[in-house]
Amino acid sequence: MCAARTVICLLRNDLRFNDNEILYWAQANAEYVVPLYCFDPRHYLGTHTFNFPKTGPFRLKFLLESVKDLRETMQKKGSNLVVRKGKPEEVIQELIQKLKFVTAVTFQDEVTMEEKVVEYGVKQVCSQLNIKVQTFWGSSLFHRDDLPFHHISQLPDVFTYFRKAVESQGIVRPTFAMPSQMKPLPEGVEEGDIPSHETFGQICPLLDPRSAFPCEGGETKALERLMHYFWDKNLIATYKETRNGLIGIDYSTKFAPWLALGCISPRYIYEQVKKYEKERMANQSTYWVIFELLWRDYFRFVALKYGRRIFFPKGLQDKAVAWKKDGKLFDTWKEGKTGVPFVDANMRELALTGFMSNRGRQNVASFLTKDLGLDWRMGAEWFEYLLTDYDVCSNYGNWLYSAGIGNDPRENRKFNMIKQGLDYDGDGEYVRLWVPELKEIKGGDIHTPWALSSASLSHFNVHLNETYPSPIIVQPEWSRHTNQKPANSSGHRRGRGGSHNLPKQHKDRGIDFYFSGNKHSE
Repeated sequence: MCAARTVICLLRNDLRFNDNEILYWAQANAEYVVPLYCFDPRHYLGTHTFNFPKTGPFRLKFLLESVKDLRETMQKKGSNLVVRKGKPEEVIQELIQKLKFVTAVTFQDEVTMEEKVVEYGVKQVCSQLNIKVQTFWGSSLFHRDDLPFHHISQLPDVFTYFRKAVESQGIVRPTFAMPSQMKPLPEGVEEGDIPSHETFGQICPLLDPRSAFPCEGGETKALERLMHYFWDKNLIATYKETRNGLIGIDYSTKFAPWLALGCISPRYIYEQVKKYEKERMANQSTYWVIFELLWRDYFRFVALKYGRRIFFPKGLQDKAVAWKKDGKLFDTWKEGKTGVPFVDANMRELALTGFMSNRGRQNVASFLTKDLGLDWRMGAEWFEYLLTDYDVCSNYGNWLYSAGIGNDPRENRKFNMIKQGLDYDGDGEYVRLWVPELKEIKGGDIHTPWALSSASLSHFNVHLNETYPSPIIVQPEWSRHTNQKPANSSGHRRGRGGSHNLPKQHKDRGIDFYFSGNKHSE
């Protein structure tokens, strides 16, 4: 029994049992299987350029819940999840030397630099110890090897061309039929404790009752969410119409956080959409969920094509932009104190919950890069810190898109903050939820408090630069969307309107899975 084959399964962003090729392969190729998750200390340092905390409290909470859930699932399957705190390459080396009869180490391929460094380290250790390494591609809807392009360098730089190619020529592989039971751990392997927030010097965040994502991490919760959204409430049938919502959990799928950690596979979601279409209905909304998965795929393949360039200030287009790095200006943005209510509401929601709608993400990114002219990487790294659903490829791909130096064929794309606020929060309900100091202002006037008369502001208990700041910037095109009545006629408005041409708005891309400019998804 001592010479029985043992496989170590390094789990990273694939924290699920179902449709997990790593576990599937290990089950067929070993007598003992060691599912392993490492809390890599490098994930809890500072971001690359601006040194924000790399993993914030919301994502850490979701991660800890996901690891705990996977351990419970593995225990039900006759196995366990081994948890260690340390660099994966060092932990694996120690396990190999302790167990002695490890025949292989397997893990899922990732595409960006820091993840590839880990993979290189693991391969080096295994090479030195004469251990086989088996890797799999499992993070996207379409498999890397099934793309209708001869080489990743031929990936189109425009999403629409990619989408049409994969929809007409690509195939989605079926999910794996997982075993009812897993092979056990070898003797002598301790499961290890799942750390707490305090282990990382953090405090577990409390749930804000206003949150649009009051959900827990883990595969169990991901599957429950899909059942709720698809089968129990039929919400998928109206997804395309509701996906740009701002308040509540059910305006969009909210799959992104679970997808980011691999608690659910995109192929499983795809199969469930197809099953729903066959058994209940197929319409634009059901297709749009798949459409969002394609955006998620696209940014992953863009990262595979361009490598480290997705992090460069000039982006994929090698375009030199005189980005500002004004710390005080950035602070007003990240703290939700810009004086532009729609921006502030979204930034406060992010800071207090770790979540923001896709509509909000597109707007605050446009405001940071196009209105304030700040370095897009400041925003990308702030999102990296706070987002529960942070995914490196979707996050940086979307920020490049918003900054105008990524996969965007349209020049000078820009959002009009006031028009967006009125279009998607016409009565101001969302702003009132997150910017309560403006709650007494009625209707759409809440989006432009600086355009109200002093008497009106006083009536609404708002005092600019005291209870709420004046806007740090006012763009001329915004005046097209304020009430132009003279102050002496209504007593509520001041200022004069202009006849400025509005910039073209983003073509609606509906993105629920990440800030997809895409998504994202959210």
